[in-house]
Amino acid sequence: MRDKKYWQEKLQLEAHPEGGYYKEVYRNPNTIQIMNGGGTRNLATSIYFMLGTGDKSHFHQLTSDELWYYHEGATVDVHIFEHGQYRLEKLGCNPEEGESLQILLPRQSIFAAEISSGQELDFGLMGCVVNPGFDFKDFRMIGKEKLMKEYAPYEDLIDQFTLKNL
Repeated sequence: MRDKKYWQEKLQLEAHPEGGYYKEVYRNPNTIQIMNGGGTRNLATSIYFMLGTGDKSHFHQLTSDELWYYHEGATVDVHIFEHGQYRLEKLGCNPEEGESLQILLPRQSIFAAEISSGQELDFGLMGCVVNPGFDFKDFRMIGKEKLMKEYAPYEDLIDQFTLKNL
């Protein structure tokens, strides 16, 4: 059985600043001009992304849409704050249990992720496509203080998925 260590080595995954592990596998060479002085971005980018049991993808935000695609392993809970609302999406291969093979994370939404509780496997492997392409200039970690202003009823969740130094 393939496990977390197998995929980390096989895909040459590195630690990601938000948590988890990643490897960029595609960057469209064509570029697009971003409005309002945003510079240029590649049309699209794609990475492998993996979380292990106990890993957290902490709350962060992108200025582009991001699609997550389930590849293998455990179900992943994706916590999303958007337009004053919270929702939980489950990325996995069991649609009869409310899981989706792909999830859209709209631009400017704030999201975090973890392996769903009660999973037998110790990892969740997914692919992530960002359009326009990912650039760290468009990536923001979100701290507790900012989230509490709009999402105070979710303080426990916010405490679990925010880095303490923000």
